[in-house]
Amino acid sequence: MTITRLFKGFALAEAISWGLLLIGMFFKWILKTTEMGVQIAGPIHGVMFIGYVLCALKLWQEKSWPGKTIGLALLSAVIPFMTIWFEKRAERAGELDTPAGPRRHGLTPPPPTR
Repeated sequence: MTITRLFKGFALAEAISWGLLLIGMFFKWILKTTEMGVQIAGPIHGVMFIGYVLCALKLWQEKSWPGKTIGLALLSAVIPFMTIWFEKRAERAGELDTPAGPRRHGLTPPPPTR
């Protein structure tokens, strides 16, 4: 499995775990009924968050992301559901599958589309 594929999986899983944690927090703090949702979703979200951040840092290193890109990647981990937005944005920008080099900086034209 490539780091890009792992990153995409963590981006989705981190967003889903955010949703589960928010639901758990609603039951705990608003309805004041149970803490079970937070007790279950909290650690899961923590693991997904760490996995996402580690993958983002590895991609930053491998793909030579500019500061803005890694900054957005890391910021997206703390705003609910933003990891999905960032992953789609990075995919459209060619920052997930394009190797570091001249093309990334706009010095050569992109390959033809089919």
